[in-house]
Amino acid sequence: MSPQSHPHTLAVPPEPTDHLEGSLHARVTLIEYGDFECPSCKVAVTTPRLLLERFPNKVRFIFRHFPLQEAHPHAQLAAEASEAAAAQGKFWPMHDLLFQNQTHLKDKDLYRYAEGLGLDMARYTAEMDDHIYLQKVREHIEGGRRSHIRATPTFFVDGVVQDISFGMKSLHDAVAAAVGRSG
Repeated sequence: MSPQSHPHTLAVPPEPTDHLEGSLHARVTLIEYGDFECPSCKVAVTTPRLLLERFPNKVRFIFRHFPLQEAHPHAQLAAEASEAAAAQGKFWPMHDLLFQNQTHLKDKDLYRYAEGLGLDMARYTAEMDDHIYLQKVREHIEGGRRSHIRATPTFFVDGVVQDISFGMKSLHDAVAAAVGRSG
């Protein structure tokens, strides 16, 4: 069967603990499962923000972690660092730094980014040493697996997976259609 006749659907609906940009009450929800060390995710990083600009107050964007450890050995620790930053109100700035510096995601690099964001470094270090955000990252991974994700980035528009194998235009079209349907 083609993916269009039986599309994969999102196993975990939006949650209050998700990292969100855009209007909380937007009618269209775009969710990305991504990996900070994935080159394709870096290419796709501007697309959600362009969609938020194109459809102000109509789209909300959620980012979830799906580090592919086998291919990207630093992705999981980068995800944990983004969560440590989130605990101090700096998820999106850290998200952006990690993608901008994708080839530099070792411990010392992550520490430097946290420092540059003005995080409480004693707290950051303690949380990273204890891996207190690893469980949240694992929950995202499990939710992604239950949603049949195999690669990153994977995008869902209103809970339905979008095939972006031929480029991001299909994602733009899917969001535009969802906005049109939502009124």
